[in-house]
Amino acid sequence: MSDKKKKKAKRPSGSAVTSNLIRKPIQRWAPLFILPTFVCFCIGFIWPFLQGIYLSFCNFMTPKDAKWVGITNYVKAFSDPSFGRAFWNTTGFAVVSIVLINIIAFFIAYALTQAMRGANLFRTVFFMPNLIGGVVLGYIWSMIFDGILHRYGTYLEANATYGFWGLVILVAWQQIGYMMIIYIAGLQAVPGDMLEAAKIDGASGWKTLTKVILPNVMPSITICTFLTLTNSFKMFDQNLALTGGNPITTLADGSKIAATELLALNIYSTYNISRNWHGVAQAKAVIFFILVAVLALSQLYATRSKEVQQ
Repeated sequence: MSDKKKKKAKRPSGSAVTSNLIRKPIQRWAPLFILPTFVCFCIGFIWPFLQGIYLSFCNFMTPKDAKWVGITNYVKAFSDPSFGRAFWNTTGFAVVSIVLINIIAFFIAYALTQAMRGANLFRTVFFMPNLIGGVVLGYIWSMIFDGILHRYGTYLEANATYGFWGLVILVAWQQIGYMMIIYIAGLQAVPGDMLEAAKIDGASGWKTLTKVILPNVMPSITICTFLTLTNSFKMFDQNLALTGGNPITTLADGSKIAATELLALNIYSTYNISRNWHGVAQAKAVIFFILVAVLALSQLYATRSKEVQQ
């Protein structure tokens, strides 16, 4: 056997190179590269999260002077009428926002994936509102709404109905473009042979949409529904800037109910009442976390079970 043939025989295969020269060094040094990120994650998330759960059972001004009070904070949180009102406000807002944003975003994406001029330009225009901060959007839309409502002798913060729909319009305008991008990616991934087969079989446009396209776009629907659900429940800055929870009604017992206040803003407002309510605000935050986690996981389970396996 010649020297050239011997060298060829000794040369490792592609799989051997992958396993020996790449995998082993990665496995050896991976903990070193993961460790800094893991430490930062523990310091920035795990420890504050666990400390927050502990503080929800305490009265405190700062974490150092926390005094254990048991479940008193949770009793106060559940008996607070403003928290119940904020929950129903958030639930109604989330339902309307999820339906409105996803339907509009899907049909815009469907239109922009058809053969039309200027599709890329329209995608950019629709996506741009997502780049603007929530506080800035809140103040901008507040001026727009008040300018319109001033003609009718009212303003946004004086009417709960106007405030609610103002929040819906603001969030829909901001998020539709982002969800549209996700739906476009899902629509472009629909197998062309399925669409061609539906066309050959004489399926109408509606049948093709409901029986072929939607089942294949379910992964995108799962993601967009998850994002709109969590964003709706966690919304804070737009709520603060647009209405601030107004209008506010004072009950007979002296407690105040904010008509357009959502859960995140209610937690913030509770913390600012007095020192004795800091623990109550923390208890509300823990309840809020559990609520959002349960809803999000339930939604993921429900929609993923309907995804088509390709």
